[in-house]
This record gives sequence, C-alpha cells and structure tokens, in this order.
Amino acid sequence: MQDVIVIGAGPAGLNAALVLGRQQRRTLVLDSGRPRNSPAAEMHMYLSRDGFSPGEFRAIGRTELDAYGTVRLRQAGVTAAKAVEGGFEVGLADGTSEQARKILLATGQVDHFPAVDGLVERFGKCVFHCPFCHGFEARNKPLAVLGGDFVSAVLSLYLADRFSTDVVLCTNGPAALPEELVRKLRDNGVALREEPVTAVEGELDDLTVVFGDGTRLHRGALFHKTATTQHSLLAADLGCERFEDGCVRVDEFGQTSVPGVFAAGDLARQAAFPEALTFVVLGAADGARAAIKIDNELFRADAGITPPAVRR
Repeated sequence: MQDVIVIGAGPAGLNAALVLGRQQRRTLVLDSGRPRNSPAAEMHMYLSRDGFSPGEFRAIGRTELDAYGTVRLRQAGVTAAKAVEGGFEVGLADGTSEQARKILLATGQVDHFPAVDGLVERFGKCVFHCPFCHGFEARNKPLAVLGGDFVSAVLSLYLADRFSTDVVLCTNGPAALPEELVRKLRDNGVALREEPVTAVEGELDDLTVVFGDGTRLHRGALFHKTATTQHSLLAADLGCERFEDGCVRVDEFGQTSVPGVFAAGDLARQAAFPEALTFVVLGAADGARAAIKIDNELFRADAGITPPAVRR
C-alpha cells in the first residue's frame, strides 16, 4: 500500500508529489495525459516561470521528481475510487488497481465551448479566457469578448478599463443583460454586437469574428470565459461534498468532507471563494499545502499522537 496516491499530474499534483517525495513518502502519481492548459502557448504570473510553455513546465516538474526514489509516476486513467480497510483503492483503466492510505485529487476541470467554428483550435493562442493570465499580452489591441451573460459583460468592462480602448462584446445572439449593465457598457465605450457568431478565423493580431449575417469583425484577440465541469467524477464516487458548480469543497489545507481524501487545484475551492481561482501558481500552492497536511496526518497516526482539542 502506498502512503499517498495523487490523481492528476498538473501543477497541483506534481507539486504535491514533490513535497511528499522530500518527506520520503511512498507516493504514486497517476496521470491521464490530458492537461487542461495544454493548448496554451504560455503561462503567466508564476515567478521565475513567467512566459513558460505549460508543457515545458510539466516536463521540468516530472524530471525533478526523478530525484525522489519514493515517488512513482504512472501514465494511467482512473475509473473508480473507494474506501477500503486502511485507506483507499483506485481502479485503473487497464483493469489493475492501486491502494494508498490517503488520496489527493488533482484532476482539474474541462472547458466547454459554444458551437463556433475555429474557437477551440485557437484557445490559448489568440482566444483567451483570463485577463490576469493573458490581458497584458493583449494590451492596446482591438479586443472582442464572446458571451452574452453577466460574466462576459463584466469581463468586457474590465478589459476596457485595463487593456484596450476598443472592446466589442459579441453576445452570440440577443443579450439578456440588465439595463444598468448595458448602460455601463455604453458609458465605458464597449460596443455591443448581438448577431450570432458562426466562426473565428486568423491568429493573434489578425483575428476575425464572423457573424451569421456574413459581416466580419477584425480584432487583435478574443476573450471567452468557458463553461467548465469536473474532469473526473471520483470526488462524487468518494462522497466528497461539492458546491453547486461542481467544485469540491475543501478547507485551507485541501481536506475534503471525507477523512483521508484531499483535493487541490482547479477542481476544488474553499467556501470563502465564489469560484475556483484557476491559476498555475495557486494550483501548485494548493498541492504543497495539501501535501504538508497529508504528511502531518500520516506522521501523527504512525507515532500515535493525538492532537489537542481545539477551543472554539
């Protein structure tokens, strides 16, 4: 039996494995090979790694784990997870299974796109989801935002405030926005296009939004906040409490509602946050915090140490 099984090999999973390896914990990292940010050419807001390729970042992380003999990486999808005596068992896509005393879920989320030709292929290249991650590179360009909901409208206002004097909100059909918000868009110079969007063409600095009536809008980049769902149903299988948006509820150390099951990265959030903060640097930090807590719990259990009652 392993000490810990880490399911997912993104920033959260790899950094957790690094911490656990340094504490000489028998750790198995299971990687499905489908990272969420693989389409992106660059990642940002990570000190010393700003502008790095996400693929290069993961490759470096995997190489660093080679220094720790107690950590093993296995390319395998996980199909099931359940509690067993002494810990947990996970079933793998190849029909085998593995057991561990603790589980860390780091399986992330999946993006879902509207039916617009060319959108998926350009995601992370000239179609972006986050102004913190990609707004600086899009500064001073004519920008478009795709989406007719409240979040998209606010994103348009944010881009107009920080990065561009030429922002167009393409609602992809009739907008259902409060009149006050429409007034704010107008007052801040954000144009509104309500025609259906059929395609996105071109590349960064030469992007074209194609509307259903045949008209075209030339932009430098496009922002779109995708709908997301959990990449894996393992948290539900294990009985972890989740929020209405599907994110797994955790405390500040990544502990879920199920003792022994932890979660880190994009799939999890604390009750204090209205949505998951899906930044690479925060995912890595989540993984480190969870790993430290896991190691502490394992040590106390093996040493027979009972923590004192917490006064409230």
